Amino acid sequence: MKVPDPRCYEIIGAGMNVHKELGHGFLENVYHEALMIEFEKQKIPFIHEYKIPISYQGIPLKTAYRADFVCYSDIIVEVKAIIKLGNTDISQVINYLKATGYNPGVLLNFGSTSLQYRRLENKFLNS
Repeated sequence: MKVPDPRCYEIIGAGMNVHKELGHGFLENVYHEALMIEFEKQKIPFIHEYKIPISYQGIPLKTAYRADFVCYSDIIVEVKAIIKLGNTDISQVINYLKATGYNPGVLLNFGSTSLQYRRLENKFLNS
């Protein structure tokens, strides 16, 4: 059995600190800004709005994804501010993992009364 990555717990903990301070009800961009401050405070390295190129049969497409954050150079972090997470939100993170080859991903939702979070993996990657 694979041991969960402790860096994910640090990211989720940062999300909990933000949710504890701000609560729910703000727009997603507010949580982005607050997370950047919290990541810096906790010394969690990150890139905000990381561009993910997509290719088809080895040919780069003009369309690209943009992940909310990449932390520690290989953990996708997606932020939501919605009432409830759904399969579409989970699929979005899985697609980002497939496109980058990164593993794992963390989905944070600030839209409910307590922080919702999911640690996700692309099971097809060898890591």
